[in-house]
Amino acid sequence: MAMSDPIGDLLARIRNGQLRGLKKISSPNSRLRARLLDVLKEEGFIRDYVETELKTGKRELEIELKYHDGQPVIRELKRVSTPGRRVYTSVKDLKPHRQGLGVSIVSTPKGVMTDTHARDANVGGEVLCQVF
Repeated sequence: MAMSDPIGDLLARIRNGQLRGLKKISSPNSRLRARLLDVLKEEGFIRDYVETELKTGKRELEIELKYHDGQPVIRELKRVSTPGRRVYTSVKDLKPHRQGLGVSIVSTPKGVMTDTHARDANVGGEVLCQVF
């Protein structure tokens, strides 16, 4: 069965894995998910991720979650744009999330990036999620 919201699924897997205190979780592979994980890794919210191939020939992403003093580094993970309600913003409307302590992840014509990088590159786009 086709998945209607792959990014929402990825965020839910990360959230559930951290609630259970897991060190690693897995998710189906896609380029958008990998770019989203690149941003999370670059910002220090996850340790790392690797692409693995299953015996069936399908590829998965194995994500290593990050904790500090036993608590998850990600305190809040919120999906903004959904398949039923897309949220687009221009560069002038991109505001810092939580006074700059959190990040908004934006899908732009120049790739998936944080709101800070999007303002620096002077591009707007679809706001995928917010992380704090």
